[in-house]
Amino acid sequence: MIFKFLCLMFTLNRKSFRKSLASGFTLIELLVVIAIIGILASVVLASLNTARNKGNDAAVKSELSSVRAQAEISYDSNNNSYINVCADGQVVKLLDDASQKGAGNTTSDACYDVAGAYAASAPLKSGGFWCVDSTGVSKSEAATLGVNVTVCP
Repeated sequence: MIFKFLCLMFTLNRKSFRKSLASGFTLIELLVVIAIIGILASVVLASLNTARNKGNDAAVKSELSSVRAQAEISYDSNNNSYINVCADGQVVKLLDDASQKGAGNTTSDACYDVAGAYAASAPLKSGGFWCVDSTGVSKSEAATLGVNVTVCP
């Protein structure tokens, strides 16, 4: 009697097991999973774009920090004068690199110098400009330097 009961249970379980394997997922379940994956992917891509912009802004700031160091080297080698700092080959290269990382072109940077001062700025990817000058100021500005301006506004 017990043996017959166990055999009957085993047979029923095998049939229901085969039936559950054959049914699979419904179309609605698959569409819901695909929609969730799509939403998660869009969130990740939006975060990635923000991180990329912040990385480019950090690179622009780093390049302009290097401009400041190169300007001081130029100042020492030009008898304590900032004249021609903006024409120094290394400064020009650093500013072009910064503009390329910020605006995607090399024509968006600005640099002005006189005997006692200089200022340089380059665009940020997130908007605005990063400015450095001979007084040690390093800050974000809404607009690029005006013509012949040698101090960050």
